[in-house]
Amino acid sequence: MTVLAAAIALVGSLFFALGAALQQFEAVGSAKPGLLALLRKPRWLIGGASILTGGGLHIVALGLGPLTIVQPMGVASLLFALPITAALHGRKPSPKELAAAGVVAAGLVGLVLLVPDSQGPTYLSPDGVLTLLGVAGVAAILLWAASRAASPAGRAALLATSSGVLYGATATLMRVLLDGTWNWWYVLALPVPLLLALVMLQRAYAVGHFGVSFASLQIADPLTAVAFGALLLGEPVPTGIVPVAAALLTAAGTVALARTSPLESRNAPPTHSPTPL
Repeated sequence: MTVLAAAIALVGSLFFALGAALQQFEAVGSAKPGLLALLRKPRWLIGGASILTGGGLHIVALGLGPLTIVQPMGVASLLFALPITAALHGRKPSPKELAAAGVVAAGLVGLVLLVPDSQGPTYLSPDGVLTLLGVAGVAAILLWAASRAASPAGRAALLATSSGVLYGATATLMRVLLDGTWNWWYVLALPVPLLLALVMLQRAYAVGHFGVSFASLQIADPLTAVAFGALLLGEPVPTGIVPVAAALLTAAGTVALARTSPLESRNAPPTHSPTPL
């Protein structure tokens, strides 16, 4: 069962990577990619369906195998996504780009393994939900504001991190609901951070540095889950050298990706202009 769970999780990562690459391809090059405009693009919708399929396969894998085996398989989505995106843009990923992604992936394996298992039902009061949404919202706004003065690679990283924080808040609230703290007000609040996260992510994709955006998203999401788990759910904070080493690896890999990944644009002129006759 463990081997089957790992295989299903790996296939799920491939679907997730394909979906992210397709959505980035449609969003790139637009200063303000609106969701309504993107919803009219079949390729973007196919990307969304692929992401949902990947998420569903990941849930199936978690039901078949241990978290310590399944979660690291999800990190492979970054390594899958870069070649897929490069192919969509008519190029090949450089060895340095893939090496940087490998460093990020190694750090992410450490980070995802730090996310604690759920120990019984969790409870979050209405004040706690307001704190969750408020902290995530303020952090997302600050990251968005900082992105306006950043370089293209920095802007992609900050916008994707903003999205990751909001997705982390969404996942935390969803976990509270699934663990039994059922409240219709919580359900109505759930789409708010989810939609904002989706908007921020499409803006990050529109910048063009897909590797940086995707890596930043995957880093911010588990870290936010750990932080909210400690602050609001009373879960232990990971300690020791492993989280420090994992954070350093992901940071170093993301910086390297920013330096090696090209600025992608569907409207960019061809690299070699044809010789006039």
